[in-house]
Amino acid sequence: MANSPFRPGPSLKARAVAYLSRREHSRLELQRKLSAYCDDPAEIEAVLDDLQRTHWQSDQRYAQAYVHRTAGRQGAQRILGALRQQGVADGQLADLQDTLRTSEPERARAVWQRKFSAPPADARDYARQYRFLAGRGFSSDVIRRLLSDRDTAFDPDVDGSGDSATDESA
Repeated sequence: MANSPFRPGPSLKARAVAYLSRREHSRLELQRKLSAYCDDPAEIEAVLDDLQRTHWQSDQRYAQAYVHRTAGRQGAQRILGALRQQGVADGQLADLQDTLRTSEPERARAVWQRKFSAPPADARDYARQYRFLAGRGFSSDVIRRLLSDRDTAFDPDVDGSGDSATDESA
């Protein structure tokens, strides 16, 4: 019995289904978690193959769930890097990558607006805001465009000018 030197309890499949009932997991993530309960990699692989065959586990579903959870706070580079680290193949990330790249300017702007109240006043402030957005995985091109294009990237009321035609007519 392969499970005897480890913690007694449910079978590997029952443990895997319990993990998957809480949230989606990548195959690699499940493999790591199940390895604490079994020292036979072939047995773990058989359980994971069965779970994939019966559609209990899907790396594509895991990737979509992960993107849904993190897209509002992180850039495409960071999200895709985390998914690759969890064992999701590049072929499965192609559609997600296109979607993330297209929506990245809007997501970067939303993240920026939650953190900062005004466009960068000087080079030091620019560098601070740039580092903040880069640390969240947004591309340098998107960050530069957001921080330097004051006409389209910033709301007129956010930059503190308050001078608009609607203010005069009111």
